[in-house]
Amino acid sequence: MSNNPHHFTLDDLGGTTHTYPDKQLSLICFVKEDCETCNTAAPVLEALHQTYGSKVQVRLIAQSGNANATFADRHNLSMPVLDDSSCKAAFDWDIESVPSVFWLDEDDTVSSQFEGFIRTDWETLATDMGAKTSLPAVQIDWESLPAWRPGCGSKHLDPSVYDKLRADADNSPIRARRIDVANSDDVAEFMFDQGFSDGLPLVPPTPERVLRMLGGTHRDPQDVIATVPPNMGQATVEKIAINAVMAGCKPEYLPVIIAAVEAVCTDEFNIHGVTATTMGAAPVMIINGPIREKIGMNKGLAALGAGNRANATIGRALRLVVRNVGGATTGGVERSTLGNPMKFTMCFAEHEERSPWPALHVERGFDPEDSVVTLFAMTGGPVHIVDQTSRAPDQIAGSLGLGLEGVFLPKLRNLPVDALLVVCPEHIDTLMKEGEYPKARLRQRIQDVTMRPLSDMVQDESSGAGIPKETAEKMGAEALAKLVPKFAGTEYIHIVVAGSDAGKFSSAFHGWATGAVGSVSVSKKIDLG
Repeated sequence: MSNNPHHFTLDDLGGTTHTYPDKQLSLICFVKEDCETCNTAAPVLEALHQTYGSKVQVRLIAQSGNANATFADRHNLSMPVLDDSSCKAAFDWDIESVPSVFWLDEDDTVSSQFEGFIRTDWETLATDMGAKTSLPAVQIDWESLPAWRPGCGSKHLDPSVYDKLRADADNSPIRARRIDVANSDDVAEFMFDQGFSDGLPLVPPTPERVLRMLGGTHRDPQDVIATVPPNMGQATVEKIAINAVMAGCKPEYLPVIIAAVEAVCTDEFNIHGVTATTMGAAPVMIINGPIREKIGMNKGLAALGAGNRANATIGRALRLVVRNVGGATTGGVERSTLGNPMKFTMCFAEHEERSPWPALHVERGFDPEDSVVTLFAMTGGPVHIVDQTSRAPDQIAGSLGLGLEGVFLPKLRNLPVDALLVVCPEHIDTLMKEGEYPKARLRQRIQDVTMRPLSDMVQDESSGAGIPKETAEKMGAEALAKLVPKFAGTEYIHIVVAGSDAGKFSSAFHGWATGAVGSVSVSKKIDLG
């Protein structure tokens, strides 16, 4: 600590309030009742008080709450024992262990300080006090005392105590508006009532929890990461951390969420449109690179489902940022006709180790050792593609293509719309049975097996969707006989690998409007400092 310590105001055991230091010779010692070393020091402190108390204010700052009186009675202490059960004074004075001793001059400057019980330190202190006061030397049998005994950890260093003290400190990095909840109110219900929730219970974002979350990134808490539509709220690192706490994230997830917020708030991704469309679009997040293992993400068994904290809460945190910072509340800007369970969360890691192809982030221009988040705007999925009997590569590739027929509507073709195909490991094994089967070949196979004549798209009695009859009549038979694939180009077909080694069940996510009229998938490198 500095040579000019913090002042403090504390009550003694009788309820009298004391403010120290106060421009007098002072001996201040921090103690706690259950510390053996503090109990060794207590009789020495009492002897010093009895000898020099007429000219030196001797004060004990005790951390043990109701047990402070027990400590005082045990040693027949006559000096004031001040209650620091909140540990705020210990935090402000930046001690590490108890007993911590501070010998202060009349100008409140620390003349000397030490911790624990080193007999020579205490003897030197007694000598200094005698010299400063010109009083007779204190009578203590020093040889009966231990030569050395280590101190005990100060209670304020307990993580649950320290984080709260740090959050309440004058130099706390937290700047967000604090909301006080009455003791009689249920905090979970309060957060529901305030509209913070996505419909599921939230973790209360207490200052200490937010501080722990901020420890997951090197970024300054007040750095503005993005402006979040529709209300154009400023997503600072701190505000993202608050929502990450509410979502149930660990601090080590925060860099991923920050990158995801950056990605969705780009003009290309168009989170405003994704949120507002009545079609029910939602972000689907895929994580690549070393960060997957570092934070324990699921890429295998049930990768698209429940059971993994990172997968579930990272996606949820992103949605909460869009809701609480951007103002995208259901019934407000959020106008989805039916809604979409992916509006709660959809985030998973690619199973790069099981993939025969370059990972998604490498395919998109990043280095293999980079950690990257990629966001797609999807309206449906995951939709299972079931094929347990195909044994040839082109057969399983054909089934994967036919499984994508349902994007928007089976009869609609030549769609400029993204699809995200998640291929399971057993289907990968079948694809690679006869050698390499590149992604380009799989994409083309999907296009080939979904070829249909344009005439299949004409409105009829079965369905009024597709090409109007009047337009079809003008096109003529030759044009209507032209074969067209499901997608307007292979670039709309995105492929990743995930899932367990058992089960021939791949899945697909169906896109929204792709391109300038809707959303373009965006990848961002995760800043790990």
